[in-house]
Amino acid sequence: VVRRHLLQRYEHQPFISCLAGFYSCRWKRYQRRRTEPGKCCCKTRECVFFPLLVGAFCFSLIFLYMWGEAKNDYNNFDWYNYGNMGFWFLWSLVLLIVAAILFTYITLLLVLAMCLLAEGQQLYLHWSHKIGTFLVLGFSITALFILSVLWGDQWKTVRLSFQITAPYLHIGAIAIMVLLSWPVALHAIRADKKVVQVIIIGPYLAILLFLFLIPLGMYSPCIREMGTLGPKPALIGHRGAPMLAPENTEMSFQKTIEHGGDGLETDVTISYDGIPFLMHDSTLRRTTNIKEVYPNDTAQNAALFSWNTLQELNAGTWFLKDKPFSCMGSLSRADQNQAMNQSIYKLSNFLRLADSQDKLVIFDLYRPPEKHPYRNSWINRTLEVILNESGIRPHLVLWLENDMRSFVQSVAPGFQQTMGTKAPVEDLLMDNIVKLNLAYTEMSSEDIRIYAAANITTNLYVVNEPWLFSLAWCSGAHSVTTNAVHTLKNLSQPLFLMTPQQYNIMWILTDLTSVLLISLIFAL
Repeated sequence: VVRRHLLQRYEHQPFISCLAGFYSCRWKRYQRRRTEPGKCCCKTRECVFFPLLVGAFCFSLIFLYMWGEAKNDYNNFDWYNYGNMGFWFLWSLVLLIVAAILFTYITLLLVLAMCLLAEGQQLYLHWSHKIGTFLVLGFSITALFILSVLWGDQWKTVRLSFQITAPYLHIGAIAIMVLLSWPVALHAIRADKKVVQVIIIGPYLAILLFLFLIPLGMYSPCIREMGTLGPKPALIGHRGAPMLAPENTEMSFQKTIEHGGDGLETDVTISYDGIPFLMHDSTLRRTTNIKEVYPNDTAQNAALFSWNTLQELNAGTWFLKDKPFSCMGSLSRADQNQAMNQSIYKLSNFLRLADSQDKLVIFDLYRPPEKHPYRNSWINRTLEVILNESGIRPHLVLWLENDMRSFVQSVAPGFQQTMGTKAPVEDLLMDNIVKLNLAYTEMSSEDIRIYAAANITTNLYVVNEPWLFSLAWCSGAHSVTTNAVHTLKNLSQPLFLMTPQQYNIMWILTDLTSVLLISLIFAL
């Protein structure tokens, strides 16, 4: 028996050496100390630092989850940085990679600590890892603070994501508690005082009980009875298909049509000589080659150029150079050649294309700057193009601009009047509003249901990620504006869709399995 015991300790030694070596840089046996029964697992300084390690793990996890769920808006983040830095770069992807690396690093340290505790070893974190822990903690807190200040709406995205991920996060949390049961049970058994045992086991059981009961407060519109799911939301191409072609160009809208989009969204600016054209930014710097053609005019408002000047610019080469989306696929040679030859698109041509393909159109109409000839007649000029020059059927136009809405209704009663903000149903009906165009962060299945009862449909923008589209679908949205028509078109049903009975079975089986495993671990 003694020989077997010694042999087991000898064979076990390399494993402990690896754990202590990676965690403490103490590779030799005489450098390590075992925890005596009833004693603390580490010295006072290490006891103070261990909560910092746990805190770094928690904050890095929160940041990684938050930024991972923010993927839907990475293009907006990169666009914001472009406006401040003057050049395009996928900062969003870099931030995601850094967050993943830091979280992985701090998770490995915590796993090593848990394994050492399970082996009864005293903890001593090497000074280099302590510096690393401080860096992870500082970076995560700073990043969360800056994003909360500059981009606070992203927390609304996180809250929405819980409606999809909460059932699966619950399973993950339970699995972590099962893994933690081993070191908790080991140290509780080694404790020589009842008070210490209560201090160790009490918080663990409290957290476990909370996790067991938390599904009672969960809500997800994708947990619903069979047959209650509404129709799939229509897909409106945001500036066309900007993942497949340069935004707001003819090619981009053609790609949306090819992939089965139901509508087209764009942005309208009026040139100095009164030609409405498609341009999102206030300048031409990002989406044209104006820097090469007119290098002294890169900061000038796009509306201050004549149409003849605008026609000289290329609106496609930037797309191949900057690659505005991290998830862009490779383009065929034919598509590359077509993209390189795109020009700024006129509103009249855009409307004719939509009419020929029977597609809805919705657009943001930008008022020209001061001293522009059409500063005060911008809506009238746009209406002239829609009604007299394009020939588009009025019911295909979702009119979003709120200024002069009564006048627009009088000259174009066939337009579908669309509002960009929530309002009481009575006010909307009074203004003949038939559709709401809302940011996806304002998504509410209850509000959508109330508006739908009054025959007011809801469009949500900009929805790119499948999980977010699934949530919009389950919430009853009539349509979404998206950069990813080509991927969302392939979804045949919402992701994570399940019945309440299926969810209850998953919840109960998870809890019962975890109780069984934890009981066995404590018993052994």
